[in-house]
Amino acid sequence: MEEHNMRKGFLATAVAMLIFSAQSIACDQHGQGGIVEDNSLYIPSNVKAANGMTKAQFNATIDKVEEIYAPIIAERGKRLLIERKWDDGTVNAYAQQQGSTWKVSMFGGLARHEAITVDGFATVVCHELGHHIGGQPKKKSWFGSSWASNEGQSDYFATSKCLRKFMENDDNATILATMTIPSIVVENCQKNFTSDSEQLICQRGAMAGLSLGNLFRALRNLDTELKFDTPDTSTVSATNHNHPAPQCRLDTYFNGSLCEKDAYTDVSDRDFAVGTCARVDGFDSGVRPTCWFKPPRS
Repeated sequence: MEEHNMRKGFLATAVAMLIFSAQSIACDQHGQGGIVEDNSLYIPSNVKAANGMTKAQFNATIDKVEEIYAPIIAERGKRLLIERKWDDGTVNAYAQQQGSTWKVSMFGGLARHEAITVDGFATVVCHELGHHIGGQPKKKSWFGSSWASNEGQSDYFATSKCLRKFMENDDNATILATMTIPSIVVENCQKNFTSDSEQLICQRGAMAGLSLGNLFRALRNLDTELKFDTPDTSTVSATNHNHPAPQCRLDTYFNGSLCEKDAYTDVSDRDFAVGTCARVDGFDSGVRPTCWFKPPRS
């Protein structure tokens, strides 16, 4: 009897540990790290940011995203906690769920990287939020699908939903005037949107994605330049839940910015097509790229 009770106790403990682990695992569940793969790059706070990013900009960007999404997450009965680790030189970002607390961890090291603009940093915050509320497809876990939207979907959510809300009240024309926007971005944004304001947000979202794509390129030590007019033409046989290649991720950010579905039309945790530009609904622009996404059979 005593041995039987010990076995039951051991099994209960093991199950509890598995459940806790499944709930609390950070941004990637396959040992690949956060928004980027684990890396040894460390940019301490006593090093002047090569991109000019300041602590005030770091905090203001997080404040703005938090103001938008904390109430949305509260409506789900959860609490959004964004950790602000400006002094930490880690070049990464993470998302975790611990009970009713949905956490995002942001680091000064990533914010100080030379490839990152303020909009690129906002895209990182949006990506991490996307793990919590970005919808299908979800990452795989021991129990099937996990709570976390996968890497590609979190990228897509960042520019198709989160950044649009982040940018909607800004003077986007003035902000874009400081950038050189590739003609392919201007032309495609004009093609997909009729209003000037939507076109400008589309352009700004695409350029934010380029900033982040260049971070991924730098961390992988790739020589090939990322461009909007050289999309990744590969086609996966099954959805890739890990980090897509940098060009593929840029394509995802660009396509997210081009999606004509409104930012306030929510995505679904069950149906990949809801709130998105899906091929099954007749969209051929603004869709998730096949370099990471395998559309389910309709």
